[in-house]
Amino acid sequence: MGVTKEEVDSMLTSRLNPSNLNVIDTSGGCGASFAIEIVSEQFEGKRLLERHHMVNAALENEMKEIHAVSIKKALTPEQWKQQQDSEKSLPTS
Repeated sequence: MGVTKEEVDSMLTSRLNPSNLNVIDTSGGCGASFAIEIVSEQFEGKRLLERHHMVNAALENEMKEIHAVSIKKALTPEQWKQQQDSEKSLPTS
């Protein structure tokens, strides 16, 4: 059996202490593919590629069973706040 969403969530939480984390199993339940949005203070001063490396390193053992990880967002808390504020200011239809 593959890795569960809860296992991915737990590993990222314990290793990167995110203030916001959204893990989606995109494999249809077999645990082979995940989409991740993560906000962590540990990303401060890091380039996007470094942040992706940090996420992959946090999932090092799980990656042996995961086919694909799509990191949709890897933001600092300040970037997350700015993004949320800009989305709130968009006009609604």
